[in-house]
Amino acid sequence: MRDYESYSETFESERPRKPRRRRFDDDAPAGRRPAPDLSALDEREGVEPDGPPAGDRWSTWDGAEHGPRPHPDWVVTEHAAVDTELGVIKTGKEADVHLVERAVPGTRRRALMAAKRYRTAEHRMFHRDAGYLEGRRVRRSREMRAMANRTAFGRDMLAGQWASAEFAALSRLWADGIAVPYPVQCSGTEVLLEFLGTDDGAAAPRLAQLRPDEDELGDLWHQLEDALLGLARRGLTHGDLSAYNLLVHDGRLVLIDLPQVVDVIGNPQGAEYLARDVRRVGDWFLARGLATGLPDALLADLRAEAGMPPDPGASQG
Repeated sequence: MRDYESYSETFESERPRKPRRRRFDDDAPAGRRPAPDLSALDEREGVEPDGPPAGDRWSTWDGAEHGPRPHPDWVVTEHAAVDTELGVIKTGKEADVHLVERAVPGTRRRALMAAKRYRTAEHRMFHRDAGYLEGRRVRRSREMRAMANRTAFGRDMLAGQWASAEFAALSRLWADGIAVPYPVQCSGTEVLLEFLGTDDGAAAPRLAQLRPDEDELGDLWHQLEDALLGLARRGLTHGDLSAYNLLVHDGRLVLIDLPQVVDVIGNPQGAEYLARDVRRVGDWFLARGLATGLPDALLADLRAEAGMPPDPGASQG
């Protein structure tokens, strides 16, 4: 037995020992050891592990609120689709509009959309809050106070309220056949809309950018009348109408920027909003040769269509 123990001790002492591996935390102070940093072992460092192999994000269709049915054929609803940012179309005080392509990899399914993103609390100025809050109240008094006092929480709530209001208005108007972009989806403070422009991403011009001839001017005015009468028939007016939020796409006049759409009967300032909408856009048409008196006649027609009494001051001046 002693011989065996002696042999074992000799063998163990003569066997070369492997060098001890250096621990990642050898230099760390005693106590709780930090977790190892394994990022260097990841060949896709800096890439979202669950993100798509190409593009900026997976499609956000699943889980979002969708536009009215039937969805147009061009709307990409596949869950395997990928969204890719292609640039900024427009910046504004309350929201920025980006160009986004939604496509299914390996197929020809592709659609360009305008992504309207309402800004975060520290980067936006809501100059239309008062009229908006007057027409759309929330049930919870805490949330209402936060919005009225413009706390950070309240301003973030307003962003979501504006996005939801615009999506709801567009959904209703598009379903009623009024010339507005198709609302694809709404998720949080982002509204995805039909992109009005060319296949290579050039946006349709705003009315303010055009210099129409006499025939084109008359056609655009008639289209505007039809759109505004359609709104009035539902007791609504745009609320912030001008030549800058009317697009002309292949000769078709389209209303955009509708988060503040106003109930002309329910809102105490409804008549003023209606008159201001007609005056602003009417001045643009008059300056380019529209027959004098047409804007006044349109306003009278809109009031009648909305069920409002005649304007007592209409005959003055």
